[in-house]
Amino acid sequence: MDIKQLKFLVALERTRHFGQAAVRCHVTQPTLSMRIRDLEEELGLELIRRSHRFEGFTEAGLRVLAWARTLLAAEEGLHAEAAACRGQLVGTLRLGVVPLAGFDPMNLVGLFAELHPSLRFMVSVLSSEQIFEQLGRNQLDLGISYLERLDRVLFDAYPLTEVHMGLLHDPRRFGFAAPVLGWAALAELPLGLLSTGMHFRQSIDHGFRRHGLTPNLRLETDAVYLLVRAVSAGLCCGIVPLEGGFEGESEHLRLIPIEDARTLAPLGLIIRRAAPRSPLAEACFREAKAFFRPPR
Repeated sequence: MDIKQLKFLVALERTRHFGQAAVRCHVTQPTLSMRIRDLEEELGLELIRRSHRFEGFTEAGLRVLAWARTLLAAEEGLHAEAAACRGQLVGTLRLGVVPLAGFDPMNLVGLFAELHPSLRFMVSVLSSEQIFEQLGRNQLDLGISYLERLDRVLFDAYPLTEVHMGLLHDPRRFGFAAPVLGWAALAELPLGLLSTGMHFRQSIDHGFRRHGLTPNLRLETDAVYLLVRAVSAGLCCGIVPLEGGFEGESEHLRLIPIEDARTLAPLGLIIRRAAPRSPLAEACFREAKAFFRPPR
C-alpha cells in the first residue's frame, strides 16, 4: 500500500468517475483502476461497486475511504509541519463559506496571501452542516459559518460580523421612497430567496413569522448567482446581506436596509479542535483573530 492508492480512492469519491479521477491524479484510467484493485487485493476487500462504470463504494469501501481521508490529511499536515519548522507556511488552505455570508471571504484570502505568498487556496460554498462535517473529517482547514449551532466541544470559533439584511432590487422596476423598509412592505413584494434549510433563509422566515407575515415567494434557489440574475432581470427582489457587495453586480442594482433585520446568529471563523490540526490552519486562524475585530 502507498499514499498514491489512497489519493486515487479519494479522487474517485470526489469525481464519481474513473476517467475524471485519473485525469485529476495525472495518470491513465487503466493505471488508476489497476492500483485500486491492488489495494483491494492487499486488504482482502471489495471497495468499489463496478459494472461498466463506477457505481459507488461498498460498505467496507466507505469505511476504508474514511481512513484514507484521515491519512491524506495527516500527510499534508506533515509537509506543512515540516515547512513550519523551516519558518515557512506552504500548501493549500481549504476554506468553506456559507452562501450569502455577509463577509467577503476574499478579505481573508487576501490577508493570508499577503502574509504567505506561497499559499494556495481552495474556497468552497457549502451549507453550515457541510462545513461542520468537513471540518470534522479534516476535509476543510477553516470555515466561515453561523455560530448558532456550533458545538464548542468540537470547534473553536472567532466571531467576524453580525449580518444585517437589505432588499436588493432594480429601481427601474421597483421604487421605494423610504430610506429603510419594514417587514410589512417586504411581504407585498415578489421575493427571491435562498432555499429552505439554509441559515440565511431561516433568519428571513423567522423575521416574517415574528411580525405575523407571510412572504410572497416568487423564486427559490440554492444558487446565489441565480438569485442575483433574477433580481437583475426584474423578476423579483432579493433579501441579501447589506455588506455582501451585491450592488456591484450590476449598475442597475440597489440595496436598501430592512428595519430590525439580521441573521439569528453572528458569522464566525471556525477551526476544529481535535488533532491532527495543520500548522497552516492554526497560523491562519491566529492571524485572522489578530487582524479582524469581533462585532460589538
